[in-house]
Amino acid sequence: MSNKELIATITEAVIRQLQNSQDNRKIPVGVSNRHVHLSREDVEKLFGVKANLTNFKDLSQPGQFVCEERVTLVGSKGVIEKVRVLGPVRNQTQVEISAGDGIKLGVQAPLRDSGDLASSASITLVGPVGSVTLGEGTIVVARHIHMHTKDAREWGLKNKQRVSVQVSGPRGLVFSEVLVRVSNDCKLEMHIDIDEANAAFLGNDSYVEILSNNN
Repeated sequence: MSNKELIATITEAVIRQLQNSQDNRKIPVGVSNRHVHLSREDVEKLFGVKANLTNFKDLSQPGQFVCEERVTLVGSKGVIEKVRVLGPVRNQTQVEISAGDGIKLGVQAPLRDSGDLASSASITLVGPVGSVTLGEGTIVVARHIHMHTKDAREWGLKNKQRVSVQVSGPRGLVFSEVLVRVSNDCKLEMHIDIDEANAAFLGNDSYVEILSNNN
């Protein structure tokens, strides 16, 4: 092999390595439609005493799944039927809707990180055997990235850090203030709601990349 051919071969290998490195820095997108996480108490109120959630399909995050069970959301101005329940059960019921859903329902759900439910919006859930009216628990979940501890260490990121994320394509934009949630029990994925996905032409087969650390 001549020097010229050797240089060309090495250059090609370096380019491939750089491309693979860039691809490894990309984050898959998960688009979250409206859904409900239920407490054990509310499962029984909605679906019957000793009722259990039935796994319909596993989600990308380990241990989480879409349930066969569905509920109806009732607000002061409207109703949304056949809303999926996600499992497993939680300590407190959490209803996740988009800003658009809130307008239809007449529910002023605040933008919150998941689990931050104090003084959030009220809503009524209706199941096949009963109903539950929540004094609080309805939110628009802030966009966030699930990140395994190994990924966070390699990228120099910490739990609860905020970052900016670049979306490429015909409706490219930058999502700022994206929460990083680091755990040993999660898979790398950025979660956005349906409103954000539509605004940026993103789907579950899309990828984004971190631009910078906000703090």
